[in-house]
Amino acid sequence: MSITGSRKVNAFPLQLVLIIPFALQIFGAVGLVGYLSFKNGQQAVNDLADQLMNRTNSIVQQHLDAYLSIPHKLNQINADAIAMGLLDVRDRKTTGKYFWKEMQAYDLTYIGMALTTGEGLGAARYDGKTVTIDDWNAKLPNNGRNYATNSQGDRISINHTFEYNNFQENWYTEPIKAGKPIWSRIYSWNSPDGAYISAATGRPIYDTNQRLLGMVGADIHLLKLSSFLRRLDISHFGQVFILERNGMLIANSSRQETFVVVKGEVKRIKATESPDPAVQNTAKQIESKFKGFYLITEPQKLQLKFQKETNFVYVTPWRDQYGLDWLVVVSVPEKAFMAKISTNTQITILLCLGALVIASIIGYLTSSWVIQPILRINRASQAMALGNLEQSVNVSQIEELNTLSQSFNYMAEQLRQSFTALAASKAELEDRVEERTAELKTTLSELQRTQAQVIQNEKMSSLGQLVAGVAHEINNPVNFIHGNITHLHEYTQGLVKILYLYQERYPSEDPEIQALAEELDLDFLMEDLQKILPSMKMGTERIRKIVLSLRNFSRMDEADFKAVDIHEGIESTLLILQYRLKEKPDYPGIEVIRDYGNLPLVECYAGQLNQVLMNILVNAIDALEESFLNSQNSTPKQPQITIRTTAIDTQWIEIAIADNGPGMSEQVKNRIFDPFFTTKPVGKGTGMGMAISYQIITEKHHGKLDCFSTPGEGTEFRIQIPVKQ
Repeated sequence: MSITGSRKVNAFPLQLVLIIPFALQIFGAVGLVGYLSFKNGQQAVNDLADQLMNRTNSIVQQHLDAYLSIPHKLNQINADAIAMGLLDVRDRKTTGKYFWKEMQAYDLTYIGMALTTGEGLGAARYDGKTVTIDDWNAKLPNNGRNYATNSQGDRISINHTFEYNNFQENWYTEPIKAGKPIWSRIYSWNSPDGAYISAATGRPIYDTNQRLLGMVGADIHLLKLSSFLRRLDISHFGQVFILERNGMLIANSSRQETFVVVKGEVKRIKATESPDPAVQNTAKQIESKFKGFYLITEPQKLQLKFQKETNFVYVTPWRDQYGLDWLVVVSVPEKAFMAKISTNTQITILLCLGALVIASIIGYLTSSWVIQPILRINRASQAMALGNLEQSVNVSQIEELNTLSQSFNYMAEQLRQSFTALAASKAELEDRVEERTAELKTTLSELQRTQAQVIQNEKMSSLGQLVAGVAHEINNPVNFIHGNITHLHEYTQGLVKILYLYQERYPSEDPEIQALAEELDLDFLMEDLQKILPSMKMGTERIRKIVLSLRNFSRMDEADFKAVDIHEGIESTLLILQYRLKEKPDYPGIEVIRDYGNLPLVECYAGQLNQVLMNILVNAIDALEESFLNSQNSTPKQPQITIRTTAIDTQWIEIAIADNGPGMSEQVKNRIFDPFFTTKPVGKGTGMGMAISYQIITEKHHGKLDCFSTPGEGTEFRIQIPVKQ
């Protein structure tokens, strides 16, 4: 026979047990640090991207506010000068020179006015450099002249002529119609110096008598917005572009223009059709996500995919008080921030692998040094198991293993001495076995008595199951009978009505029918039939209530905690005990006083809690009956049981059951919850009811069960259980 037994156990070498955990700890620690560093880096990247994009977005918004307010401020200045009479619109040369001077001070494409008479003039920078003066009258066609100017703003020659009708131009008609400062639609044109895109502003003007004279306007470069966006730091690795709500590009930080020239005509392009792939893809994804650009009313922070890479995208609406409604889009690729994080991740992985290799080597060397003394102890132990007790092992250089070796040698010596002493004590042990046998016989008798008591408890549990089963089986046929009594009542009422009607319509008496009616006592039968059916219905209703009470009391189908109505369980228990509460020939019956509070649903083992209520109520009934029957008074007091329920707070409820019986002494009260303790005669109680009740309340419901009693004044049991388990 093998010393290891007949069953082989799968085991691992001690060397592996020492190496693997050590290596895993090192690898896990380095890996965890690397992972946390990576996640912290990612969070730092997100925070940095958020700060950078917020800062960029704020700079763009401020620039738009400042740059696009210039033409409106200039229009305000010119309108005020005209309204105050400082600038005479009829003095065309002076007004033209005034506009020319303003063009030197402001980087605009056009400053001018158009009058209600059809006349107008303005200073223009068509080639982006030289300022010329336009002057036109109301006599079409060929009513306009473009003048070259000297360094003082004087007209020196006519460059070309043109035709211009104020009343057909949006530049004039839209501000006049609006009656307030507005932006006109964005327009573009081509010049020898290049293509341009501008936005026009207009403002109605009035004379000193508040009569409408026409309007003043100023046009501003929009291509310079792209130049500004390209100077932003973020433009080196990201994109910033501005677009209208209809999707047309206004400006972008890309080197690609926001327009194309087709056959000499400048045409603006949509952001979704931009030649720059990053701008085009970002615009398409934003348009798809929000079903167009018009629904974006609040700043949006997005993460979009472009060429399998994540991009941080901010979309911010920008508006001014004069009608502009644009979107500013800032897009930065995540890889611009993640390069350093990726490098650190690779270094972390290499460190993990290096740490794993080093830990494995160190673990192997350490385990080899540690395992040799253990192997010597193992071999000596196997030899002792085979019966060779003369074993001893050498000490080790490791303190703990040295102590183990000494302990093994001491154990081996003690084992040898024990075997010697074992033979000497054999006879003594035999004597002790006989004494123990006698004691065990006595204990066995006590166990048998206890077993009988436990069996009795099991019988009570089985009885509860039987009650639940019988109640379930009775419930179906009773419900069937109860449900059909209503229909039977309706049918018999119909038959009686037909019979009465028949007697009224056919009063002629048939001898045979008359004889049968007298034999059956038809009048009595019809009268009694209407009394029987309500009586049957009342009886089935009573049976249904009893069955429901039995089922509620047993609760055999509720093995887990469940929120229940405590009052329902109390009423079910009282209904079952109704036969003991009723008045008898020699007993006045027990009056039950209910003082119910407003209780929430309570989580509990409903069946077991009902068992506790049953035990307490049965003990109270027994005490009242015994007190009444043993009373020597000529007028004994009325037996009463008071049931009070209260909510202590939102977490606990209390059930108090009190009787006005004889009460109990302090000695009995102190032992009331002890197992097998009972004050009842032999055969009427096991002494386990209150012990089991105490266990159900305290252990299974984590509550309290207390007894308060004064001899001659009655007994009160208070149950406190939490609402939630």
